[in-house]
Amino acid sequence: MSKTVVLVDHPVGKRDDRASRLIAERGFAVEWYCPGKGDSLPEPGPQHVAAVVYGGAENLSVDENGEDKAYLRQEIDWVGRWLATDRPLLGICLGAQIMARALDARVAPHPEGLFEIGYYPVAPAPAANGFLGALSHVYHWHGEGFDLPQGATLLASGETFPNQAYRYGTKAYGIQFHPEVSARVMQRWLSTADHMLDRPGAHPDERQIADSKQFDAPLSDWLNGFLDDWLGWPEER
Repeated sequence: MSKTVVLVDHPVGKRDDRASRLIAERGFAVEWYCPGKGDSLPEPGPQHVAAVVYGGAENLSVDENGEDKAYLRQEIDWVGRWLATDRPLLGICLGAQIMARALDARVAPHPEGLFEIGYYPVAPAPAANGFLGALSHVYHWHGEGFDLPQGATLLASGETFPNQAYRYGTKAYGIQFHPEVSARVMQRWLSTADHMLDRPGAHPDERQIADSKQFDAPLSDWLNGFLDDWLGWPEER
């Protein structure tokens, strides 16, 4: 039986991220699901060794209870059930917020209406225990953040949105940033969502492209190392 990683995405975007490619390169099978397009999420089976919940264009604080985005509530409930199995889970941006809501934590916009769109500094929290490694800047595209769930450990913090990464238990991680976004995908986002660049706090496209030349490679290296530890690779092959 193939060891399979469940990948949960959202209606806006393409499935060409760096994380799914790296997971597949490690020999794991991947199963994509998009509840926003009508997919039913699988109940964890013996072949399901981990799950990733990706980001999206949704604003969870507004959309969670909206009739047109009922799938978000389904995802929150599913993540809660997945967490109960104590299997590895990675929530990225919106995925980290969904995980926070599954743990009864608040998700909300910045109190001053600020956004993080671009590369921003990130710092280890006191209990990080090497989580960030040498990473100093991470890529963001969001206007909402999460409170730290009860029982979770803060791993990374930032100036605009203080909670940047957390661990729940030993195998579940929520990160507000986007290590899965390569420089190529970032440039597509800059083209398809350029209307977001006028949001307070967003960096202009020229700065993001310049910053990617300095910060994208370390972010890719960090994701490589994180996935090895998170998946227990190569032992899990």
